Amino acid sequence: MTTKVGLLLPALLATLGVVRAGDDPYPRPELLIEPARLGKADVARGFVVLDAREKARYDDGHVPNARWVDHAAWAKAFGHGGDAAGWAKRIGALGVGPDTKVVVYDDNSTKDAARIWWLLRYWGVEDVRLLNGGWNGWLAGKHPTSKEEVKPAPVAFEAKARPDRLATKEQLLKSLTGGGLQIVDARSEKEFCGVEKMANKKAGAIPGAKQLEWIDLIDKDTQRFKPAADLKKLFAAAGIDPTKPTATHCQSGGRAAVMAFGLELMGSKDVSNYYPSWSEWGNADDTPVVPGKVREKK
Repeated sequence: MTTKVGLLLPALLATLGVVRAGDDPYPRPELLIEPARLGKADVARGFVVLDAREKARYDDGHVPNARWVDHAAWAKAFGHGGDAAGWAKRIGALGVGPDTKVVVYDDNSTKDAARIWWLLRYWGVEDVRLLNGGWNGWLAGKHPTSKEEVKPAPVAFEAKARPDRLATKEQLLKSLTGGGLQIVDARSEKEFCGVEKMANKKAGAIPGAKQLEWIDLIDKDTQRFKPAADLKKLFAAAGIDPTKPTATHCQSGGRAAVMAFGLELMGSKDVSNYYPSWSEWGNADDTPVVPGKVREKK
């Protein structure tokens, strides 16, 4: 008979960041940080922690010394990857320099935090990590919280774009004939199949794209990334090869950032985010669209 202790133990171990016997390590575990580790004062001092939740939620309580980052403003500001001067000011205002170690979290299954992670990496911040489990994981571990707003002193930051991290419409169009990029669609199955058109002129999929919804990478209850063995199976079932040069996309870059993070976590070395995503592809006149086919799920 299964006891209550037996049912609760896996969740407790996940909360504490304990790896169970038989669990495979992530190929790039340094991309994540566990709440239990960040909860140690000597470790926390080495990081700038960014809270990507809504401001009201930040004000109501956050990780001690965390700085609020305006996710909504950042999401809209990126466009096609220009305005380096504006991004230098925006990032420097958070007290983040090129050598700063950063941790980002949210309460939205990492979708918002992953976007901030991707934007910082694109503009040249090298060491950016996600808090595994986000705010939910922090609370589950019973770590202290604070309501004190942190107003950092701005630092000088020179934003240097990493074009290899950003896929463009032109690159994807070229890839359709040359086959140079594996395209991964992180949207829902209904969007991929063209059932949900949203506010776009066209609905469906990029020809040849592999579909795996971003949320499938995340454990529903803990908001942690699923174990490496599970991610490996998910990618394989979707026909995604982590060793191939890959471009991820969604509707506007956020869900695609989660997928890009998941691929890098699993060892992918050449992953770009088609940030304009379907908001561009689904409304352009020169982009082919096909009905996405539902893959058989075992």
